[in-house]
Amino acid sequence: MNACYTRKPSQLIEIEPVIRDRIHVIRRFSGGGTVIVDKGTVFVTFICDKDAIPGLQPYPHPIMSWTGQLYSTVFQGIPDFQLRENDYAFGNRKFGGNAQSITKGRWIHHTSFLWEYDIKNMEYLKLPVKAPKYRSERHHGEFLCQLKDFPILRSDFIEKAVSSIGSYFSVEPVELKEILASSDAVYPHTTKLLALNELQAFFPEVT
Repeated sequence: MNACYTRKPSQLIEIEPVIRDRIHVIRRFSGGGTVIVDKGTVFVTFICDKDAIPGLQPYPHPIMSWTGQLYSTVFQGIPDFQLRENDYAFGNRKFGGNAQSITKGRWIHHTSFLWEYDIKNMEYLKLPVKAPKYRSERHHGEFLCQLKDFPILRSDFIEKAVSSIGSYFSVEPVELKEILASSDAVYPHTTKLLALNELQAFFPEVT
């Protein structure tokens, strides 16, 4: 299991149990909050040139609105799907968190969908200082929900997501090893797995 974050760890994670249980902590380059990542997490990422989608302005809110429309098709038939502030939710329960990175010519939008999770793992996270209004200071167990508890199979979700994405792009399945083998490009790594001493540097009182 991993915890991914962008801001100061002291504001986001409970450091003592994280170190005690040897939880991997990854600092990512994009915005958004802290995410617990395990086999129950489903990721969807868009990496796009600024002109990839006609008429879409490459700014945070237009991109969020576009993804909300895309996923409304995926979750059609499930009551009360909403894009709430920067989250995907059923009613007032969040099941998908988003992060973005936008440069002059490109943008990235990625989503962590909570297919299922162990509520105990959420104890590694602090309540965020900056939270959406609809959260109403609720703890993780009252605020989050699992997609597996709704009438959609994981395989159907993936199939419907690919179909909806196909309305905007030509979609072709590719194995990761094929991508790695075909590219000689070298990119700077701005996402980083923190070592134990780096974590402790943020929390000098913890040994």
